[in-house]
Amino acid sequence: MSGAAPLLCVRGVKTFYGRVMALKGVDIEVREGEIVTLIGANGAGKSTLMMTICGNPRCREGSIAFAGRDITHLPTHEIARLRLAQSPEGRRIFPRMTVLENLQMGAITAGGGQFGSDLERVLGLFPRLQQRLTQRGGTLSGGEQQMLAIARALMARPRLLLLDEPSLGLAPLVVRQIFDAIRTLNADTGLTVFLVEQNAYHALMLAHRGYVMVNGAITLSGTGSELLARPEVKSAYLEGGREAS
Repeated sequence: MSGAAPLLCVRGVKTFYGRVMALKGVDIEVREGEIVTLIGANGAGKSTLMMTICGNPRCREGSIAFAGRDITHLPTHEIARLRLAQSPEGRRIFPRMTVLENLQMGAITAGGGQFGSDLERVLGLFPRLQQRLTQRGGTLSGGEQQMLAIARALMARPRLLLLDEPSLGLAPLVVRQIFDAIRTLNADTGLTVFLVEQNAYHALMLAHRGYVMVNGAITLSGTGSELLARPEVKSAYLEGGREAS
């Protein structure tokens, strides 16, 4: 993987909310077949970066390239058509639609030609959704909604999957199930994953490489194991019962 050209290349990206600079010249690379994680405290700018990659908000400076194409100024719906799919923070499923209808919405950009096999694949990954196909999304548990959000993104047949805080607010057992599913996807299909997470221990255990963001800037990068061993990462993100998380 180290010799491959990056699938996602973020260079010098600065994003503003009004006059406030939320991202301060961010550089990140994600190569084909990798799981790369971005960790940091709440409010560090992680979700802003994820949304900026998808075109909303727009970066004011810098560039974003996906699969060798400059997507810095592309509309969000055109970015989605390039097989870049996001499971956003807060899940944002369609609560009045059934699980099946949510999954059908996810498949729109994929063209629908392989809907049956894609549906079988995501239900195999998240068997609980199989039992909930006719249930409205808004009646699912938090963990089931997160599974649905990821499954909906997978129905787009992405080349790169963006996961924004998939463990947020979930019980430890459900968190493990979701991280196991991500690991399985990457190992079995080679899916490239860019993961934004506050749960640093689980994220770095899962990732091939990671970045640390503080106040809108990247302060550290390395392999997952390297970052887990860094004293500043341990003290800031891992102290206080990491094994129990």
